[in-house]
Amino acid sequence: MLIHDTLSGKKEDLEKVADNKKLRLFVCGPTVYDYIHIGNARTYIVFDNLVRYLRALGVKVFYLQNITDIDNKIIRRAAEENTNAKSLAKKYEKYYHEDEKALGIKSVTKYARATAHIKQIVRQIQTLIAKGHAYKIDDGYYFDISTFPEYGKLAKRTVNQAEDSVSRIDENVNKKNKGDFALWKFKKENEPSWKTPIGEGRPGWHIEDTAITERWFGPQYDIHGGAVDLKFPHHEAEIAQQEAASGKKPMVKVWMHSGFLVVGGEKMAKSSGNFVTVRDFLKQYPVEVLRYLVAAHHYRSPLDYSE
Repeated sequence: MLIHDTLSGKKEDLEKVADNKKLRLFVCGPTVYDYIHIGNARTYIVFDNLVRYLRALGVKVFYLQNITDIDNKIIRRAAEENTNAKSLAKKYEKYYHEDEKALGIKSVTKYARATAHIKQIVRQIQTLIAKGHAYKIDDGYYFDISTFPEYGKLAKRTVNQAEDSVSRIDENVNKKNKGDFALWKFKKENEPSWKTPIGEGRPGWHIEDTAITERWFGPQYDIHGGAVDLKFPHHEAEIAQQEAASGKKPMVKVWMHSGFLVVGGEKMAKSSGNFVTVRDFLKQYPVEVLRYLVAAHHYRSPLDYSE
């Protein structure tokens, strides 16, 4: 079976990727601030199908998926719902697992919450500080992308592109480079925080995943998967963090990205308001319809959805 590697642009043989019939797969899970929609579900079904296929061939797959249970989106939604971030995240994580069950997804070996890996996160940040890849300013610690010359290699971007300042890359006029991203955010009023050797605060989005994968897989593993919109800046930042911290390359053998679910030519997204939750879809159609739609289309191609 051949899989397209986003980084190299080449097709890689999974038999060679799997070491002695063992394969370590990490897929970016949900940020638990809302119900997942069928665009999110496409990604999870794609990787569920992949893991089922590999296991049927006798490959022992350790499928690790993170749960982002601390994030700006969670904090904002908790304020809107007049609750706390921990309770909100716990509620939507429960709903996520219910939706997974309804979708017939049961291939994940380990779910790893970001908040359960604060020690690992802090340890990785300390390593980046010691190696000169991170710096401290008024609101936290940031990764200095100028210290990692290969930043942009996954998305084929340069560090000087104006778009580098958006897509959940934190804004602060005191940053050294506009594309520098937060590793640790110092405590703010009414926000969750942890007391640590680098100060009281909470982790940035990107560092959560590399701390989790290093905890379970070490600094290098086989496949990193996720939706194509995570390629930049999220996955780009992961490469920079992990390879800078460990000094080992490549971070993963294969980067595997699933395509968008498209509505009227536009990506399905909560921010666009053009989404259908898994729960609403399953009120109208059996789960087999969605799984068939996903399986019948190439995993990297856009999937047009209409009623």
